[in-house]
Amino acid sequence: MTNLRPKYVTFDCYGTLTWFQVGEVTRGLMADRVPEGLMPEFLRDFTWYRFDQVLGAWAPYVDVLKASLERTCRKHGVAFREADGQALYEAVPTWGPHADVPEPLKRVAARVPLVILSNASDDQIMSNVALLEAPFHKVFTAQQAQAYKPRMQAFEYMFDMLGCGPQDVLHVSASYRYDIVPAYGLGVANTLFVNRGYEPEIPYYGAHQATTIEGLAKLIGV
Repeated sequence: MTNLRPKYVTFDCYGTLTWFQVGEVTRGLMADRVPEGLMPEFLRDFTWYRFDQVLGAWAPYVDVLKASLERTCRKHGVAFREADGQALYEAVPTWGPHADVPEPLKRVAARVPLVILSNASDDQIMSNVALLEAPFHKVFTAQQAQAYKPRMQAFEYMFDMLGCGPQDVLHVSASYRYDIVPAYGLGVANTLFVNRGYEPEIPYYGAHQATTIEGLAKLIGV
């Protein structure tokens, strides 16, 4: 156990704390048009189109999902249904935490204030946060920041709202591309990569490593 004492522990939500089931839901929605053997490639492309879609000017998250899905369908030569993007958006608030999250998260919350910075809309996120069971000091969204991660503007909004700097936080995420890399660029003092199998570890960025939120509890010393 270590004894890190940041002013705040800041988190990505979906994928890191909340089980992000976009692949499972998309698989069901597209099963009538995408053969099972081609589904992994379709889902991989959908992942990258979602990333590409958030790199520009902010747009409502429902539009991000619809545009990303439409681009993926176009690439694969299958029909796009706007209702599928809407169904994905409406599914997000129903998703609960990874099984390893609530218990150690409560222990960390008793020691350090918890903050979420999420690529979510305001009307989605609080349902997911309630299912995490731990108290959060603040919850910030891309809608509030008018920018999605990995854009630095999203992180800068969070720092401004908290009245702190990059040196004051420990940022926790299961994604290098959305969180660890821009946090590194901003000079965040400590990051924790929770390896849930979405992305490979990249040692260059100096993040602490864990496979569950218990690893965060050990890093904080609780």
